[in-house]
Amino acid sequence: MEQDMKNSFLVKGGTPLSGEVTVSGYKNSAGALLAGVLLSDETSIIDNLPLVSDVLNQIDVLKQMGAEIEWLDKRKIKINPKNIDPEKIPVGLFEKMRVSVLLIGPLLTKFKKFQVPHPGGDRIGLRPITTHLEAFRHFGIDVKIKDGFYIFEKKNDEADKHVILEEFSVTATENIMMLAAVSKGKTRVDVAAAEPQVQDLGHMLNKMGADIQGLGSHTLEIQGKDKLSGIEFSVCSDPIEVGTFLIAFALTGGQGKIKKANLEDLTFFLKKMKDIGVRFETIKNPMGLLSGSYGADEIIVKPSKDFQATRIQVLPYPGFPTDLQPQTSVLLTQAKGKSVVHEPLYESRFNHLHELRKMGADTEISDPHRALIFGKTELIASKLRSSDIRAGAALVLAALTAEGKSEIENINQIDRGYERLDEKLKSLGAQIERV
Repeated sequence: MEQDMKNSFLVKGGTPLSGEVTVSGYKNSAGALLAGVLLSDETSIIDNLPLVSDVLNQIDVLKQMGAEIEWLDKRKIKINPKNIDPEKIPVGLFEKMRVSVLLIGPLLTKFKKFQVPHPGGDRIGLRPITTHLEAFRHFGIDVKIKDGFYIFEKKNDEADKHVILEEFSVTATENIMMLAAVSKGKTRVDVAAAEPQVQDLGHMLNKMGADIQGLGSHTLEIQGKDKLSGIEFSVCSDPIEVGTFLIAFALTGGQGKIKKANLEDLTFFLKKMKDIGVRFETIKNPMGLLSGSYGADEIIVKPSKDFQATRIQVLPYPGFPTDLQPQTSVLLTQAKGKSVVHEPLYESRFNHLHELRKMGADTEISDPHRALIFGKTELIASKLRSSDIRAGAALVLAALTAEGKSEIENINQIDRGYERLDEKLKSLGAQIERV
């Protein structure tokens, strides 16, 4: 299931996009669900997997650790984790991916002592796992760091636990949810993240027999169970892909339909798009089950012309998503006036702005967390480099808007989180080639 990893996109700008695009499963949710099935010794089936390198690599990690994996369909796998062994962790692959951190919680439910290398991921700022380690201590887990490895040892399991997370960390919330689901007694988690992928994992765990209350809020109550059963579950739709395509249609003055969206995940983002002047209609499917479904809503995008400057403040869910900030920054280069972008979550999330400047964008980074964008400016094609998944997508959007032909290097970053972004754009009329 390897992806072809040619390393650049050539993009000729100036074509309005038109047509229908279907959203894939959410990478961040798939990562959590593939970790969550380890809590049971029974076979599970996960459907609607996005075929992106991060997910394929995670499946490879599980396979090398001893999980029995069978592909039932293009996006559907059967997985039996009964014989998983942390000593077989492929170090190189584990270190490549941020999602690897989610294997720690499930492994702690099965093994008294084991070690893992440092998890990797995007270069978008400091992403230590201190929040996870602090929370694990509530479960009687001792953590040591030696020779680049974290060594975990379970000393005891307290009955009732009250965990207050240091920050709204998505992966720490997911790890604690998985660990608490099969631990003794009751766990209360405050300052819990509520992002769509956290809710998706929670719904799956509850279907497996867990007792998790408060999903979608910042306080969770989890009653531990002795064991969970196997499950058949579908990955939720990718809200970041929905947002990316909405901006792509808007920037190119195009029109079309985005299918298999989940509007609930994007309430605040869609409000901001309206404020900026993006014209669209939403179609809510009352039959679409929000949990464990592909997403059943649609967005009809109409041609947009005049965009207005605004203020974007990135916040944990249900606020403005950090993963849509770079793409929105491109839209703001085409808006009249001065826009302010405040990104409190990561201090290296403005890498794309340096690249946009090469294209003639008028941007100013005030400090690691604040940027000003002045518009409207015509973008000119350039040679660009993607530094992470979302910055890469933003540069593709900028290239679709610019006059001339741009080259975007290091697109394996984009392939980590978007399934065949180039092919989906091409089906909408974009002039984009993988070279």
